Amino acid sequence: MKFAFYPGCVAQGAARELYASTLALTEKLGIELVPLRDASCCGAGVITEQNPALSDSLNARTFAIAEKMGLDILNVCGTCQGVMKKAQKELQNDSNKLKKANKVLGESGGLQYQQKVKVRHLLNVLLEDVGLDKLKSMVVKPLEGFRIGAFYGCYALRPSELSGLGDPDNPEEIESLVTALGGEPVKYPGRLKCCGFPIVMMNKENSLTMAGNHISAAKENGANCMVTPCPLCHLNLDPYQPEAASFVGKKLNVPVFHLPQMVGLALGISPLNLHLSKHIISFDSAMVG
Repeated sequence: MKFAFYPGCVAQGAARELYASTLALTEKLGIELVPLRDASCCGAGVITEQNPALSDSLNARTFAIAEKMGLDILNVCGTCQGVMKKAQKELQNDSNKLKKANKVLGESGGLQYQQKVKVRHLLNVLLEDVGLDKLKSMVVKPLEGFRIGAFYGCYALRPSELSGLGDPDNPEEIESLVTALGGEPVKYPGRLKCCGFPIVMMNKENSLTMAGNHISAAKENGANCMVTPCPLCHLNLDPYQPEAASFVGKKLNVPVFHLPQMVGLALGISPLNLHLSKHIISFDSAMVG
């Protein structure tokens, strides 16, 4: 398997452990990642709100670069995945938008988006291309004692028709992955809600109260750690967790995996190479059961 790798901004900045653990995992799985050089930010919804035409052109440019490489795109950010899938759908359904975007691409670099590229998230590749049976056969360190609460993130679920999940209202994809890796999936109120990150700069108290309530609910339902396929969610759930705990008035101390860290750990990749020590909330308690 070979993909054009689009790590997104956060994995190259505030969550570099996601980037490193993705490379470690894909190497273990024999997945070749080719950097999508010169690709721009997806806009993360912000540009879409302020300048939809610019957002269309930026994402169409990324798609066109991948098409020129002859590869589908692999994302490790749920937000990037959601924004890109939405852009693809809009360009597909509106020929005028596609024409305008391609006019910009032609004038600025001679590219054209042909609507041939697929945009994939690592979660979907693990489930659909690698498969649970193959992953289960590769487990050398079962996640015994890990009671893992999945936090899907808004862009993984909405709009539902673009999610790539069997049932966006009650998904089982991450839970089935946890089970295959030898862990215990934990369902809890809030696992399908917003983490609060979109408003953290505007209303930190409300944002982190949301995050704190989700973490608390996971803990109260038996989880001793969490996992998310979105690094923006991870920012609110891990780095901001001490502040979130103060807002909800509870002790939390629940470590949060990035998706490739959880899978990589079960497949025998060392915690050092997965950069688990880079998290604010230590995994020590979860790793001893």
